[in-house]
Amino acid sequence: MITCLAGGVGAARLLEGLDKIVDEHGEELTVIVNTGDDEEFFGLHVSPDIDIITYTLAGIVERERGWGIRGDTFACLDMLARLGCETWFKLGDRDMAIHIYRTWRLRDGATLSQVTAEIAAKLGVRHKIIPMSDDPVKTHIKTPAGLLPFQRYFVERGASDEVLDVVYVGSDRARPASGVIESILGAEGVIICPSNPIVSIGTILAVPGVREALRKTSGKVLAISPIIGGATVKGPADRMMRGLGIEVSAAGVAELYKDFLNIYVMDAQDAELREKVQSMGVDVHITNTLMRSLEDKKRLAQTCLELLGL
Repeated sequence: MITCLAGGVGAARLLEGLDKIVDEHGEELTVIVNTGDDEEFFGLHVSPDIDIITYTLAGIVERERGWGIRGDTFACLDMLARLGCETWFKLGDRDMAIHIYRTWRLRDGATLSQVTAEIAAKLGVRHKIIPMSDDPVKTHIKTPAGLLPFQRYFVERGASDEVLDVVYVGSDRARPASGVIESILGAEGVIICPSNPIVSIGTILAVPGVREALRKTSGKVLAISPIIGGATVKGPADRMMRGLGIEVSAAGVAELYKDFLNIYVMDAQDAELREKVQSMGVDVHITNTLMRSLEDKKRLAQTCLELLGL
């Protein structure tokens, strides 16, 4: 079994590649997904990272935007705008149906894990998707304007505010969802996807027991740097790291993971950082990590499996 820690578009790209080749290796794939970005819109429970991962593995994601369902329409959102509602968080009509179903099932007493599994199965996803926790954890960004929920910081305000701190509200009381710890400890290999190390992977690591499981697992732990040439391909990770006083580089990300990391994959643009990362006791592999095409995704996924000895 291969277990991945994931959140957002970068993870979805790698997982699309893994989905195409994992069967050739006779492996099962389990994806533990960040839920710190979850938010309520129009009374509906929205799980952005779970949805991106689910839509990608179901083959229905809108690749150009990087989120939502391919070919979706926005008639419902247009009418809500006419009614004077805030519509800065863009939800398509079919996307909205997923959130309606999730909210209905949660109010009926189901856990987020149960609902996630139901939606994945109904959309034809072959792999296991597990939220990091069934308990609420809310990622908030401390800025000069105050403490902002992540979606308001990132989507509504365009990640334009200076980041003073990141707070995982509720993480100290959260429990890993059923299967999270077991899938890490039982994995033949663990992959930390090229996701934001602060508000995607960092939020998962803030759930008690997860980091310890990564240290204890007998499978090798591999991470792919989301930072290339001192910047992110997509998203605000570089600005967040800078605001928190973390070196904005592939080495800066490795520093955040070094207590459990065995193998680190960096882009060729960062080859000069090899020795710095190796001094942390981590094996380094240099390759092209940009995923512009399906072939790029499959090639990087294949490289990860080979490095894990799978």
